[in-house]
Amino acid sequence: MASMNPKERRDAFADSMIAEGLLDQQFNQLLMLEEDGGGFLVEVIKLFCDDSERMISELSSLIDQPVVDFQKVGSFVHQLKGSSSSIGAHNIMVACMHFRQFCEQNDKQGCFRALNAVKNEYYRLQAKFNILVQLSREC
Repeated sequence: MASMNPKERRDAFADSMIAEGLLDQQFNQLLMLEEDGGGFLVEVIKLFCDDSERMISELSSLIDQPVVDFQKVGSFVHQLKGSSSSIGAHNIMVACMHFRQFCEQNDKQGCFRALNAVKNEYYRLQAKFNILVQLSREC
């Protein structure tokens, strides 16, 4: 990897994230839009992470209530799934699909477990995105 130029290193790292299942081919579309080096990719990642953290925080708060509003929880999960799909965050999108099933069943414990799965996938992706952002800034 040391003999690669910065763009090749960034693209190889993104490919490894796809191979790992963290991202899907949708993310390659974003990489292609970044060809001019204008910081588009970094901005999209930042917006995704900011929105995801806000939604995860809201979901945590909603699920911690004595009486859970499953419709509201489901709405936030749907938003997070859409956002994840747009950026190609495959594992988060799949975790959100499972989460929605628990919402539809009004299963508080299932929602709690599903939220933990979403958080785990998000934090795994966020750590890799931090590296990808550093590589993108070198391009």
